[in-house]
Parts: sequence; C-alpha cells; structure tokens
Amino acid sequence: MSRVDVRTSVVATAGHVDHGKSSLVRALTGRDPDRYEEEKRRGLTIDLGYAWTDVPGAGTVAFVDVPGHERFVPTMLAGVGPVPVVVFVVAADGGWMPQSAEHLAALDALDVRHGLLVVTRADLADPAPTRRAALAELRRTSLGDVPAVACSVLTGEGLDAVRTALASVLSTVPAPDPTAPVRFWVDRSFSVTGAGTVVTGTLAAGTLAVGDELVVGGRTVHVRGVQSLERPVERVAGVARVAVNLRGVDRRDVRRGDALLTPGTHVRTDVVDVRGDVGAGAGELPAELVVHLGSAAVPARVRPLGGALARLQLRTELPLVVGDRLLLRDPARHEVLGSAAVLDVTPPALRRRGAAAARAADLADVTGPDLASELRRRHLVPGAALRAMGVPVSGTPVVGDWYADPAWWAAQRARVPEVVRAHRAANPLHPGPTLEHVRRTLRLPDLDVVTALVTDPLQVRDGRVVERIDDLPPAVERAVAAVLADLAASPFAAPDVERLRDLHLGRSELAAAVRAGRLERVADGLVLAPGYRERAVAALRAVPQPFSLSEARKALGTSRRVAVPLLEALDAAGATVRDPDDRRRLR
Repeated sequence: MSRVDVRTSVVATAGHVDHGKSSLVRALTGRDPDRYEEEKRRGLTIDLGYAWTDVPGAGTVAFVDVPGHERFVPTMLAGVGPVPVVVFVVAADGGWMPQSAEHLAALDALDVRHGLLVVTRADLADPAPTRRAALAELRRTSLGDVPAVACSVLTGEGLDAVRTALASVLSTVPAPDPTAPVRFWVDRSFSVTGAGTVVTGTLAAGTLAVGDELVVGGRTVHVRGVQSLERPVERVAGVARVAVNLRGVDRRDVRRGDALLTPGTHVRTDVVDVRGDVGAGAGELPAELVVHLGSAAVPARVRPLGGALARLQLRTELPLVVGDRLLLRDPARHEVLGSAAVLDVTPPALRRRGAAAARAADLADVTGPDLASELRRRHLVPGAALRAMGVPVSGTPVVGDWYADPAWWAAQRARVPEVVRAHRAANPLHPGPTLEHVRRTLRLPDLDVVTALVTDPLQVRDGRVVERIDDLPPAVERAVAAVLADLAASPFAAPDVERLRDLHLGRSELAAAVRAGRLERVADGLVLAPGYRERAVAALRAVPQPFSLSEARKALGTSRRVAVPLLEALDAAGATVRDPDDRRRLR
C-alpha cells in the first residue's frame, strides 16, 4: 500500500449534450463513465459517472460526468457541488440550449471560478458560432473568461488541445488545505462482500486516512480502508476522488447527500440565517425551495428577514459552517434562483413582534466568518463552538476555552461588585454571595467564568465572592497571631470565651479576621486556623470507620465543645456521613 498522500485533480463535465459529454470523457480517458445499460442504450446520462486518466502536465485527472437533461438537474448538482473545476461541453451542431443556461446558472451560484469550454461534434458543424455564443454566456458568470477548444470525438481532432488546455487550467487552481477539517460529501453508498459499507465522493479538502474516526449523521464511524481511483492507499488529500470503507454504519444508513465529518467540526442544523444573491431581495424568493450543498439536496421554507436576508428552515439537518455557499433552486419551475451565503448556523428564535427586523439589523454587517462579529452578537462563546461554526479563533480566551466580546466582558466585570453589594445588603450576616448566586444573577454559563470576572477589591474565598481585606488593625492582628500560635501547637483546641476576652477579640473582630482569611469560623464564637476541615479529615482517616464522637474527639485532641460543632461542619461540607446510631464515617 502507498503511504504517501495521493493528489488528484478532479473536474466535472457539465453541459446539455449527454452523449457528447460522455463520449468526450470516454475519448480522453479510455473509460466509459456511463455505468448503466439504460444509459448506454439511450445515450442519456441519468446518474453520475466517473473516469480518470493521466494528462501531460497535470498528472492524474479524475472526471465526474454529470447528467445534462433537465430531469436530472439535482443529480448534476450532486456531482458538481464539491468539484472546483468544470469542463463545460456544448455541441457545435446544437448550440447554446436552455439546459446549458441552467447548468451555467448552477455553476455561477456555486461560484465555480476555474473551467474550460469544449465545443464537441466539430466534424458536424462549424464550431465558431457556438464557441462565441457560449463564451459570451460564460463571461457573465463566476467562470469569467475561460479557454475554449473545439474537438471531434469521432475524428480525434482537437483532443490533444483539450488535454493541453485542461492541464493549463488545472495549473492555476489553488491547492486546498490538507489539514482542513474533512467534510466528505457522499455521492454513492454500497456494500462489498467481506468489506461492508463503502461510500464514494470527491474529497474537496483535508485528508482521509485508514484508522480515522469520523462522524456521519451523528454516528461515529471508523475508516477501514481508502481507495483513490481503485488503488488502495493509506491516506489521500483533497482534491481527489475517493472510496472509503467504513466500520460502524450500515449501507442503508448512509446515502447520497450525507457527509463524513471530522469530529467536532461543522454544526448539524436545520435552521440558518443567510444573505441571498438572487437578483431580487429575499422577499421575492418562493416560500419553499430546495437547498443544494455538496451532494445534498434539502427542501426548505423561506422566512424573509429584510432586504437580502432570510431564514431557511431545512427539512433535514445539514452540516454547515459560517460562509458556506448554498445553491437555491425552485423545483416547481426547474429554475436555479441563485445562491445564499450562510451567516449564522445557530440563530436565535424569532418569537416577538419585530424580531425579524431586529435580526436583520444584527446581521447587517456580517459578511462571513469573523471572530469579532460573532462575539459582538453572542457575547461569550466556547472556542470549540466557534471552531465548529467555521469561525477562525485567535487571541487569548478570558478563561479556559471561553472567548468574550471585550465590551460585554468589561460590563459584566463592572456588575459583579453591584451583585456583591446587593447581596450583602439583603444578607448582612453573609460574607458575600456564592459563585452560583453570581452566576445565576448575571446569567453566565460557567462558575469558572464568574471567578475570572472577580477582581480587586473582591476575591473568591470558600466558594463566595467577598471583599478583600488585606490588613487588620494592629491590635487585632496581634491578637489573631496569638490565636494562630496556640492553634499551631493544638490545631483543634479552639480558644474559649475567656481566651478571646483576654485577647479583646469580640464578635466584630472575629468577623473581620474571618473576612480577611486569617481565621475560619466553625460555629458562632468558635474559630480555627484556615484549612481546619482538611486537617480534621486527615486525622480522622486513622480512626476505624465508623467512629463515635468520643473516638473523634480523642483523634482530634480536643474537647466536646469543639468536636460537636466541628463534626457538624464536616457533615455540612459533605466530608462525613452521620449514621442513624450517631456514629460517623468519612465519605
């Protein structure tokens, strides 16, 4: 097996002359792209055909031969969707036809920019008039000015010129990113005895390799084998025609229009907001149309938002990213309406009066995947979600993998002290609100986000947001130091009322010491050194489980006055469990 990347140029043959296209592919490759007996008998391509050959100056070139008849336009679109180059075929004796115009409109909507015009059957009519007319039509589309060659499959005249022109076109096509996420659109699915499910398609970008884990339709599958042009390979990079042997999915559960995806990439969605490029505004679109992307064709309902903006409700989910270009087609009129650029793959619901107009205003400046734009609209987003939406992520997250709009983040940071003050006013005996209280009040998704928003003079202590008190009055500081010295010798011998009175540590002084983090409150009037819970649990591990109050008191080296509230504090913290017989055990 080959252990190197296999690169193949892939082109689609489009146009209205079925027998002309297939004959051209057959003449160039020596292979018949028509697979069905009916196609051979009628001279009519009804499904996608495939063939390949070596072209001097271009290497291996694979052809996807698509149907030309108007009845099979959806099949044609499934073939050209993932392909970056087109050979547009028009017959000299037939000239420009309505089907030619529909194929060209589809290519323009797909923004295909690389192509070659081939005028076939030049032995039957002067190709010059057809060439001029076709070039004029192509010039008005995304293809622009393309090279044109006339040929005759019957006599062989011009076939070498076709190969030369094709090599020249392919040399100008930018190489796709081999490290890009895979979105491999399936155009065939079948079973092979002893191998299982096999799917074929055009790999537009990224790399497929034996052993890869992929996702299709929400199901995880593994790549058992890869072939490119009927040759087994270990890995293949786009653009290439590929057959993939899958483990983990039945042939009946994967079909044309499905896509193999790199896990964690693309968003499977049935609602998207788009900007249409359809000549008229989105309000002129029919209420129902068909969306084409890759090899998929999905019916959709249209809700105009204003101007060229619209929301599409897809009948089935598609794996999309921001910036995808969708082809819009009206099947009732057999008409390509134009294209639409995907602006949002996870749009908000539109429930209130005026929501559509407000949404149009939100999207007015969105032109493609842009981190700053996404953050302005979403405020706070995980980097993984941004990457799945196709939005390039840069800069430093505010915490973990969370990215935030700077203005929104500053506003939330300013609100935290307000939440703390309001909580202290309503709960004067509490040192401050819990992190969870702040999270709910500010409607934040994660406690780590709350922690990242806390700045001086606030701090997080014991799961609460409290005011930072760095300095105690000198007299209080000396008294607290004395208590800590006592506790250093006997960690659980909490100072009694007399000792606290001698040190002039009343209720307010103890509260200040607790707020400053110098002491921890066990119960009213009972304090120990910070970290007393952890030290108590460590001491109790040496006691046979379960243990009584007396056994705990001895292990801790303290009195009943301290042991009872200390164990109750451990119960409340979930460190210990109290049995019905009042014995306890460590959790």
